[in-house]
Amino acid sequence: MTETGIKFVQQSYVGEFERVVLPHVHQAYRLARWLARNDEDAEDIVQEACLRAFRFYESFQGGSVQPWLLKIVRNTYYTKREQSRTQQTLEQDCDLFGRDLERDNPEYLVIQKSGADLLRRALETLSPSVRQLIILREFEERSYREIAETLGVPMGTVMSGLSRARQRLRESVNGPRNVWGPVLD
Repeated sequence: MTETGIKFVQQSYVGEFERVVLPHVHQAYRLARWLARNDEDAEDIVQEACLRAFRFYESFQGGSVQPWLLKIVRNTYYTKREQSRTQQTLEQDCDLFGRDLERDNPEYLVIQKSGADLLRRALETLSPSVRQLIILREFEERSYREIAETLGVPMGTVMSGLSRARQRLRESVNGPRNVWGPVLD
């Protein structure tokens, strides 16, 4: 196929791509933000993922486009991480938690900020593969099926992985739980 032919084929589904895929860019960005731990890298990841999605949109098999796009975002992140191998830092971004920091009550602000900071620090201690499970389920409110499609794993793996991820998050916040209870003298 000539270059002109390729351009013609791509232009024929530009409108459909914009209508179907672009409404999910915000969720793609939030996932990329959590994985990359900074805004600039997240923007790069989403931009590259959207280009890949557009390039391969013609081969999309149908179904829910959101898990397909999130899978591309995830794969783009891992590809970029593998290429760069640099450690990223997570910036303080209260918008990620949906907090309204404009409230008048100073006590509320202190409690909310300390809780958000604690959660942010706990999430930072998790590996990206564990962190993405928590983000997709708890923050993005994706179903187990959607997460399984996004990650390309069986639904049972998602469920057991989430159980372990939640436990690690709890331990990171509260410390390890003593399953034997207090030691008796």
